[in-house]
Amino acid sequence: MRSLVPKGSSRSMTCLCLTHSLTQTHSHNLLATTFSSSLYNSNNRNPLFQLFSGILRPRIRAFSTDFRSAPTPTASSSAFAQSMANFDADSVTYLKQRDAAEIDETLMGPLGFSVDQLMELAGLSVATSISEVYKPSEYSRVLTICGPGNNGGDGLVAARHLHHFGYKPFVCYPKRTPKPLYAGLVTQLEALSIPFFSVEELPSDLSNGFDVVIDAMFGFSFHGSPRPPFDDLIQRLVSLHNNNNQIGQKRSVIVSVDIPSGWHVEEGDVDGTGIKPDMLVSLTAPKLGAKKFGGPHHFLGGRFVPPAIAEKYKLILPPYPGTSMCVRIGKPPRIDISALRENYISPEFLEEQVEADPFNQFHKWFNDALAAGLKEPNAMSLSTVGKDGKPSSRMVLLKGLDKEGFVWYTNYESQKARELSENPRASLLFYWDGLNRQVRVEGPVQKVSDEESEQYFHSRPRGSQIGAIVSKQSTVVPGRHVLYQEYKELEEKYSDGLQYTPHEINGQRLWKVDRLAP
Repeated sequence: MRSLVPKGSSRSMTCLCLTHSLTQTHSHNLLATTFSSSLYNSNNRNPLFQLFSGILRPRIRAFSTDFRSAPTPTASSSAFAQSMANFDADSVTYLKQRDAAEIDETLMGPLGFSVDQLMELAGLSVATSISEVYKPSEYSRVLTICGPGNNGGDGLVAARHLHHFGYKPFVCYPKRTPKPLYAGLVTQLEALSIPFFSVEELPSDLSNGFDVVIDAMFGFSFHGSPRPPFDDLIQRLVSLHNNNNQIGQKRSVIVSVDIPSGWHVEEGDVDGTGIKPDMLVSLTAPKLGAKKFGGPHHFLGGRFVPPAIAEKYKLILPPYPGTSMCVRIGKPPRIDISALRENYISPEFLEEQVEADPFNQFHKWFNDALAAGLKEPNAMSLSTVGKDGKPSSRMVLLKGLDKEGFVWYTNYESQKARELSENPRASLLFYWDGLNRQVRVEGPVQKVSDEESEQYFHSRPRGSQIGAIVSKQSTVVPGRHVLYQEYKELEEKYSDGLQYTPHEINGQRLWKVDRLAP
């Protein structure tokens, strides 16, 4: 291996900048705090760090990133991807009210299910659907409004699971069913110290206290018009959706269980004045009225439909992924990218609190990322520019850091290596999402010593070494099978070997074991 830049290249100015995002209410520009220091080489007094336009400019050295093959999909994930690719989302079966009732009767009759079994599976499906979209880090406070029937029981079960998923559930259960099953569900929630609110204790504007409101009041078997206090609760949910459309109002979401309360089971929101949930979790199979659902998230739960039921009612339902209790119906919603925004909340980042030495500050932040359990905190974006002036970026892994700079490794025939030979300057970007922090580094790049490079290569697992040899990075190959075949050939060629040789010691036959050189 040869140097991409001549040895002994001059040490030009470089830049390292750390930013720590603060709370942003109306603006989403990051507030950057920079720090500076000066450090001189005792031999030639050339500045390794120098204050330049208020930004610290440390020098970096670098280099090389290893070949990392894409993870091979598991059999289960591949099978699910294939089944979803072959599944026609428009062919999903929507049940009439009568068919839905008959299926429930069959499940709890000849097929041997009990109502508490079905309720447990349904509630778990609702909780997992919520966790797919609304993460507890942002949507922690969940109010479940439960009706007196099975739909309300599903909501009670969902509240219990959400507690174990890391949410903070609250329950409003104004018309409690005196049956032992429902009393037991209440006892389970009380044992977890989950608060119960009366209707009067709820704020008139539910968005003032909750991030998610689960509508578990009435299911597909409900007839007639809702009576007090559920008529008022339904109107609060209608108002909640209207408030969400007002600029500046806090965003709260509504999740309906099986059918939005107050909707006609087959005709949906007839007059357009009913609840407009953000998520609908259909159970067993979606009901006919769900075709009128216009929210962004429609999930199917209740993974308990046996083949006999599916065949009798000609049910066409999407396959469930892996061990999940829910599956999305239809395609994910189209997202308005311009509307995506995040409020960044972090501790204060003050000049007097930072280290005088930027490398010490980087180590401090890097250790914070390790302590936070962030995935691959040493991942960084490497940007290079060739002689054509076109920038290119890719993710690599930091493999070393000292007072001379940051070290990574790469194939010397890769695109980034060619660009660095033409323009030996680069920029690095570390981004630690869980801490709302980023570090930018800019400067010249030079090759590490041959000894350091060889030492690193031989420290890698045998499979990783072979992969690096096989990969001619950034070059076109006929297909994956070519790389696989070359890999297998090298694996056989360089496989470790043992040799057993018989010999006698004091008349006893023994085996001598020797390792063969690859």
